Amino acid sequence: YPELHAGKLAAATNFQAGMARFAAAKPVHGECGGFMVLGEGLEDADGENHRMLGLLGHSTSFARRKMNLGYREARLRAACPLGPEGTLIRGHEFHYAQMTATGNDEPLADLADGQGNPLGASGYRRGHVSGTFFHAIARSA
Repeated sequence: YPELHAGKLAAATNFQAGMARFAAAKPVHGECGGFMVLGEGLEDADGENHRMLGLLGHSTSFARRKMNLGYREARLRAACPLGPEGTLIRGHEFHYAQMTATGNDEPLADLADGQGNPLGASGYRRGHVSGTFFHAIARSA
């Protein structure tokens, strides 16, 4: 729950430097709260903005709450730790945070709801880094 610890994450310079070094050479994938931390910034429930890792260009807000809930299918637009390009992943979304800035990174996947209705692009990718609010459960058979 990074929205509860955003100030501590923003002040954790060793964590930030270590993640940047690791992401320069190895894959990093964040789901939901991890996705929020990978972005440029996070607005907490009190409306205070905190700098996050900046490994992806988006920003999120927990102050502007909107519930997102449901089963999802994601088709990967590119290879990432979840699988090769074109892989269909089943999972779910459950979060209250929302995007406040999208940045310029490439979308990670195309998302559909549990009935197959398109929901648009989901998540982002840059170099070895990827992330999304979507929680992956399993690759589709």
